[in-house]
Amino acid sequence: MKAIGNDPLLTDLYQLSMLQGYLEQGMEEVAVFEFFVRKLPPERRFLLAAGLEQVLDYLLNLSFSTDDLAWLEASGRFSPALIAYLQDFRFTGDVHAMPEGTLFFADEPILRITAPLPQAQLVESRVINLLHYQTLVASKAARCVLAAPEKLLVDFGMRRAHGSEAALLAARACYIAGFAGTSTVSAAPSFDIPVFGTMAHSFVQSHDDESQAFEHFAHTQPDNVVLLIDTYDTERAAEYVVERVAPRLRRAGIRIKAVRLDSGDLAMHARKVRRILDEGGCPEIRIFVSGNLDEYELQSLLGKEAPIDGFGIGTRLTTSADAPYLDCAYKLQEYAGRPRRKKSEGKATWPGRKQVFRRFDETGKLAGDTLALEDDRQDGQPLIQQVMRGGELLYARKDLEAIRLYAQNQLAGLPSTLRCSEGRHTYEAEVSPALEALARKIDSARTV
Repeated sequence: MKAIGNDPLLTDLYQLSMLQGYLEQGMEEVAVFEFFVRKLPPERRFLLAAGLEQVLDYLLNLSFSTDDLAWLEASGRFSPALIAYLQDFRFTGDVHAMPEGTLFFADEPILRITAPLPQAQLVESRVINLLHYQTLVASKAARCVLAAPEKLLVDFGMRRAHGSEAALLAARACYIAGFAGTSTVSAAPSFDIPVFGTMAHSFVQSHDDESQAFEHFAHTQPDNVVLLIDTYDTERAAEYVVERVAPRLRRAGIRIKAVRLDSGDLAMHARKVRRILDEGGCPEIRIFVSGNLDEYELQSLLGKEAPIDGFGIGTRLTTSADAPYLDCAYKLQEYAGRPRRKKSEGKATWPGRKQVFRRFDETGKLAGDTLALEDDRQDGQPLIQQVMRGGELLYARKDLEAIRLYAQNQLAGLPSTLRCSEGRHTYEAEVSPALEALARKIDSARTV
């Protein structure tokens, strides 16, 4: 079976149907499409761009195999001309984008594709698929990082992510946003992301003695001893750790790094366990917690001054539970040298090739964005850069650590009003007069 990520048939049927229509009508002039989010969910003050590297991989490697072409032909839906066109298909267009890890807001394009119309149309579905999910998760993860600065944050979401690719890409998105790592092992060989792990309740339950379970696990993983202590009685298990387990392991040269809490009133249990550990002569053992956590729970726990050193964040993160989708789009903005504008109710677009110019205040915080036509220079830093020309990359592939550092610098530039998870503060790009004038001109010239 072909790897999903490399499957050119991983698209919507109408992309192929439109492609055939374009070919039949000779519509192969240059088209410009842009990916953007129409409006932010009520729960979001900002978004963090992610997924560009996977989009570039997709475009660089997009081709149709003999089996793909055979299936298309056998389906009876497509003409011999389309099959012949796809036989030697390669993406030959240009790509402009905001760097991964860039903060962005409603109506600001984070990716532009300029290519012959059939090419630019065909890639729409997979481009949206890749950008949407990683941006969704990275934005949620960034809020967790802001809610718990200086704390160890680990992605625990694989088991409830929506599929294997989602689990792997979620680990990448979280790492970009500032997480220390993930429990998803495949993320290490795939992206060099640090992996973390503890133990499950089943390991404890399979033993007749809880202390024995702890010791067995410690000898199995002597360099990574994190003990799950809430299977039966959390505080009693903490007492076992200081009275029995820790002394025996010390004699064997093994150090307990942390204990993990996964249920109940985490703040209350953390306080009690911290006291037991400290009074039992184990102040070096840290407390790590998990269990239906997100940025709201992190704020609550830290607001209660719970003595917690790290958090495993899973289901609510990889599903972005409070805002499970973005109202994003990939829309035609220019064709054959003429700007185009969609005017649908509630879904109107700004025409033409655009740039976002960002201004900062004297402290380096975001002070305002302007959405303008590409050649209409405005005050501020232009955010959209060319990354591909003629189907070829223009730069060496970025190291994930560099992307992560860039994202951290971006988050440092957030004003205080946008850093919190609550409130109604918004940040919207101004639209340049020239862009507004172009939209009015297109509207007035439109004929039915």
